[in-house]
Amino acid sequence: MSEQMTPQTPQWWKKPDVKKTAILWVICTAVIGYVGVEFHVRNMVRPASETMSGVISLMRIFTWAAAPVAGLVAAMCLTVLTSKRHYGDNPPAEADHQISNSPRATSLWIVVSAFLCLFALITGFIVIQKDAVALLDKNAIQINVTGQQWLWSIDYPNGARSEDLYLPVNKPVVFHVTSVDVKHSFWIVQMGVKIDANPGYVTETAVTPDKIGVFDLRCAELCGLLHAYMQTKVHIVSQADYDAWLSVHATMEKGA
Repeated sequence: MSEQMTPQTPQWWKKPDVKKTAILWVICTAVIGYVGVEFHVRNMVRPASETMSGVISLMRIFTWAAAPVAGLVAAMCLTVLTSKRHYGDNPPAEADHQISNSPRATSLWIVVSAFLCLFALITGFIVIQKDAVALLDKNAIQINVTGQQWLWSIDYPNGARSEDLYLPVNKPVVFHVTSVDVKHSFWIVQMGVKIDANPGYVTETAVTPDKIGVFDLRCAELCGLLHAYMQTKVHIVSQADYDAWLSVHATMEKGA
C-alpha cells in the first residue's frame, strides 16, 4: 500500500503575495521618500539662518525615516487591490500566513518601531542642545520682544524701540519673549525661529541671521480677531547700517 504524499505548505515569506508586497514595499518606500522630501523642501521658504537650514535637513531625515512605514502600508494596500478577488467566509489558503501569531514578526515590528522612536528622540535632543548652547553666547545681542493684540514691540539694548525688527547679518541674537495680554507665538518664518509669548513669563530663543534681506515676523498662535494681521518685517542689514539705524532710533526714543 503506497503512502500518499501530502503537499508541503511553503513558508509564509515564500508565498507569492508576500513576495509581491516586499517588492512593492521597496518601490513605495523610494517613491514616498523622494516625493515627500521634494514636496516638503519645495514648499518651505528659503532659509535665512543656519537654524532654518537645520530644520529643512531635519525634515529630509524624518521623511526618509518614516518612508518605510508609509511604504509598507501602501504596498499592502496595493497588493490587496491588485490581487484576485476571493469570495466566501474563509480567507484563501494562500493568504493564511498567520503573521499576527508569529513571535518573530511581532518582535521585529516592536524592535523597528522602538528604533525609529529612539532615532527621532535622539535627533530632537541634539537639535534642542544646539539651540540651548546658542542661548549662552556671550557675544549675542540681547533683544526684548513683547507681544500684544495685535503687534510686536521690539526693545534693543541701547533703549531703541521699533515694531519692525532690525538685525545685523552674521551676528547671534537672543530674544527674550513675553506678552502683556494673551498668548502669542513669536515666529520669524525664514529663520526657523518660533517660540511662545506667554503673559507674565519670559521665554528665550536664539538665532544667527546669515542673509541680508527683508523677512517675515508673524504670530503663530490664534490670539483674537485680528490675529492674521499681527505680522511685521525683519530687516537683516550690514553691521554698519545696523549701528547707524540703532543710533538714530535711540536718539528718537530719548527725544520722545
